[in-house]
Amino acid sequence: MPSPSVGADDRAGAEGGIHLSGEALMGLRHLARRGSAPATRTLAGLPGGIVTRRRGRGSEPEDVRLWSEGDDRRFIDRNATARTGQLHVRTHHDERDRAVVLLADFRPSMLFGTRRTLRSVAAAEALALLGWRVAADGGRVGLAVATAGAPTVLRPAGGERAMIAVTGALAQAHADALDKVSGARPEPEPPLEATLGLARSLLPAGGHIVIASALDDPGPGFDDLLTLLAERIAIRLILVSDAFERARPPGYYPFALADGHRGTALPTATPTGQAEARLADYAHRGIAGVRLDVETGPEAYAPLMERLDAVL
Repeated sequence: MPSPSVGADDRAGAEGGIHLSGEALMGLRHLARRGSAPATRTLAGLPGGIVTRRRGRGSEPEDVRLWSEGDDRRFIDRNATARTGQLHVRTHHDERDRAVVLLADFRPSMLFGTRRTLRSVAAAEALALLGWRVAADGGRVGLAVATAGAPTVLRPAGGERAMIAVTGALAQAHADALDKVSGARPEPEPPLEATLGLARSLLPAGGHIVIASALDDPGPGFDDLLTLLAERIAIRLILVSDAFERARPPGYYPFALADGHRGTALPTATPTGQAEARLADYAHRGIAGVRLDVETGPEAYAPLMERLDAVL
């Protein structure tokens, strides 16, 4: 299991590239709002270059207008029609009362990074950006953090106060996770599925879960649980990727295992496009996602989170 480490070009999302800063996560609210417009709050579709309007008529009454060719007769407004003697129809809009639980993976395998910052810090930055967008749109944001110890949980709530609680909880949970792996004997990697089930228990019907993780050793029942939950609620994935995984320099590397064993190894090369293939596999199960490159930073994450926000 690698120790927490980053390269020399560490920047703003973390203190020294390792320690997550609650103040920095708070500051991301300005970046999250950049480029957001009312149109983005009424559009949806699959990730890609074309964004489409949400299907369906919605559930909230919006207006009453004269009948026109092609209107559905089921939506004729009888009161307005009787009052005026002309056919009128009632239009509706989507209620958009969103409850989103952000699931941050701070397990020991995520406390690793080779450029700019740790994978765990990048995951928190992306989730904070998305959370600020949801809160600004009137949605409710909750949190579930997976660590080697007890999980951190916040029920979905709305407004800036909720996001202040989320950013503070992320920073504290990350500090606790670093403390836990700083001991002489690393903790074994706990399964991610338990925190996924906990995140689901926080949501009302029609809620959303957004997972930020590299999905290293998520547990034997994780994929089955993820597929089952995706049939009932919307699940989105932020697949965190370190540069070392995508372009690994040749050579021998030291390692440390949870049982205390240490040594050096010549790792095999990671197949090109593995992250994309993994995302495509999840997309076939109805779980849309994006790849998050740790080294690029929050400026590059913002448009990815805007894209993900469109399908929540």
